Amino acid sequence: LGENKETTALHISTQWDNKEKILLAENSYHSEFGQMKAFSSSYPPAKHFGADRTFFIGRNQSLRSPAAMRRRELVDRCGAGLDSCAALQLSVTLEPGEEETVFFFMGQTTELDEIRGLVQRFRDPAAVEKAFAQTKASWDLMLGTLQVETPILSTNFLLNRWLLYQNLSCRFWGRSAFYQSGGAFGFRDQLQDVMALVYMRPDLARRQLLRASCHQFEEGDVQHWWHEASGAGVRTRISDDLLWLPYVAMHYMDITGDEEVLQEEGHFLHAQPLADDEHEKYFSPDISEENATLYKHCCRAIDKGATSGANGLPLIGTGDWNDGLNAVGEGGKGESVWLGWFLVDILRRFAKVCEQQNDKARAKRYRQRATRYVKAIEKNGWDGEWYRRAYYDDGTPIGSAQNDEDKIDVLPQAWSVISGAGDPERAEQALQSAVEHLVKRDDKMVLLFTPPFDKSEKNPGYIKGYLPGVRENGGQYTHGALWLALAFAIQGNGGKAVDLLQLLNPVEHAKDTAGLEKYKVEPYVVAADVYALEGQVGRGGWTWYTGSAGWMYRVWIEGVLGFQPRADKLFIKPNIPADWKEYKINWRYKSTFYQVHILNPDGKENGVAKINLDGEVQKTDFVALADDGKTHQVEVVLG
Repeated sequence: LGENKETTALHISTQWDNKEKILLAENSYHSEFGQMKAFSSSYPPAKHFGADRTFFIGRNQSLRSPAAMRRRELVDRCGAGLDSCAALQLSVTLEPGEEETVFFFMGQTTELDEIRGLVQRFRDPAAVEKAFAQTKASWDLMLGTLQVETPILSTNFLLNRWLLYQNLSCRFWGRSAFYQSGGAFGFRDQLQDVMALVYMRPDLARRQLLRASCHQFEEGDVQHWWHEASGAGVRTRISDDLLWLPYVAMHYMDITGDEEVLQEEGHFLHAQPLADDEHEKYFSPDISEENATLYKHCCRAIDKGATSGANGLPLIGTGDWNDGLNAVGEGGKGESVWLGWFLVDILRRFAKVCEQQNDKARAKRYRQRATRYVKAIEKNGWDGEWYRRAYYDDGTPIGSAQNDEDKIDVLPQAWSVISGAGDPERAEQALQSAVEHLVKRDDKMVLLFTPPFDKSEKNPGYIKGYLPGVRENGGQYTHGALWLALAFAIQGNGGKAVDLLQLLNPVEHAKDTAGLEKYKVEPYVVAADVYALEGQVGRGGWTWYTGSAGWMYRVWIEGVLGFQPRADKLFIKPNIPADWKEYKINWRYKSTFYQVHILNPDGKENGVAKINLDGEVQKTDFVALADDGKTHQVEVVLG
C-alpha cells in the first residue's frame, strides 16, 4: 500500500465487503502494486469495523488508551482520504470453563473472488490448524537440515533455529524490517545471505546467482539495489558490489559441486553509463539484447572491478563495502586496501575456474593481477603494526597511526588472513593490533574502527553524519567484526575465534536484567550494530535486517565447527577451544542422515587424527557421501 503515511495516505481507499465481512484496502496509484487488494477479516465474522485510525485512536490519544475502547461499538467508517487502518470488532461470550478460538486473517491478492475464497476456506478451524501445521513442518524441515550440539547453550539456540530463520525470513524473503521498510534486493546483500542458505536450500542460492547476474550492466557494473517488480534500481560507483557475483558463485559450486550453473545464460542491462559528474542514478534500465553465461557474467564483473590507482591498489569508488565512505574516492583516484585483499582472494580462486573452462589465458592474467595487488598492499598498505584501510583521492591514508580518526580498521586486518595472501608475520601482527585496539571486552563489543570520525577536516562521506560510535562510524558493525573471528578460526586459533563470537552473541548480552537494560533490543536475533556512543555504550542498534545473521552462521559452522562439505565429500576441519571435549553435528544430506560426533580427548584446537565411518577407519581425510537413505555414524577424533 505504500512505504510511508505522508506520501500514501491520500491514495489509499478502503471498503467493506458486507457479504463476507471483509475489510479491503487498495492504492491504485502505487506504481508496482496498484492492482493489489489488501484484506483483513476474522472468524467468527466481525460485526463492526473501522478504517480510520484518527477516529479509532481519538484526538490527543494513543494506542495505549484509544478512544474506540470507550465506545460500545466501532463506528463503521471507510472510504478514501482517511488515515487508514484496519480495526475489526467481534463479540465472544464465554460461560464458566468455556473456551473459544478466534482467528484473524490478513493478506493481499488481486481479485475479490479470490479473497472471498481464502476467507471462506480459513473460517474452518480445521483448515487453519492444517495450514499452521504445514507451516511449522516446512520450517522444521529447513531448519532441521543441520543441527549442532556444542558446549555453549546460547550458541546452540542461534545455530539451530534463529540465525537461519532471521536470514531466510527477514533478509532473503521479506527484505524489510522495523528499521528499513524497503523490499529491494541488494546486489551484494542477498548474494551474501544465500551463502549461509546453501546447506539447506541450495536452490535458493542458485536462483539468486542467476537473478543477480541479470542485474549487471553491459559494462560489467551492477545495480546496487533494485525492486524486483519494476526492475528499477540505482546505478552507482560502489566498487565491491559486482565482485560478490564470482565470490558467491565459487562458494556455491564448492559446496554443491554444481558447476553446470556456470553455463546458465542471463541477459544484461542496457543504459547510458553514469556521467562524469554523477555518483549514482535511480532509474529503470532497458533489457539488453546481449545474453551471456554466468561464467561470462563473472568474468565481466572481475574485469570491470580489478582497477588500479596510484599506489597499485584498486579504486574505492563511492564505497567499497562500507557505503558510508562514499566521498573517499569520489574524484576517481581514492584506493582501498580491503578491496585489494578481497580481489586477491577472488582472482586466485577464480583462476582455477577459468582453467576448468579452458580459459587459460584469462587464468594467467588473473594470477598476475593478484600478485601485483599483494605486492602493492605490502608496499603501500602496511602501516607498521597493521594494514591501512584506504587512501583519499589526494593520497591521504585512512586507517593509519598518523590519523587522528580511524587509526585502525578491522577489515584489512581480518582479510589479510581470510584472503590467505597477507605476509604471515604481518597478518599475525595485524590481528593482534585489531584485538588490542578494537576489542572492548568489558562492553562485549568489537569495533569496526577507532577512533570514530568527528572533527577531522577531511570528509570521508556520509559516515561522518552518524554520531561518533554509532553504526559504521566507530561502533560495532557486526558484519565486519565477524570477519575478525573468522580470521582467527582460519589461523587455527579456535579459542580466540569462539571468544570473539561470544562477545557478538546477542543472547550473551541479555542474560540478566542489567544486560537487558543496557542492550535494549531483541536478544534472539543479531543486531547489525552496537553503539560505542558515550552514554549509550553497549546498546543494540539495527536488528533483524542485517547480513550479519548469515555470516555469524557461517563463521560458526564452517570456521569453528569445521563443517565443510565439498560436492560428494564431507570434510571436518575443527578450530575449537582446547577445553571443548566434544560436540556433534547432525546433517541431512539428500535422503541420508550423517550423525557426526567430534571428540577431543587430548585438548587440541584443531587437527584430525582419525575418522571412523560406521565403525570403519577411513583412509582419507574426508567422508565419501552417499545418497542411500540410511543413517550413518561418523566419529572424528582430534589429534
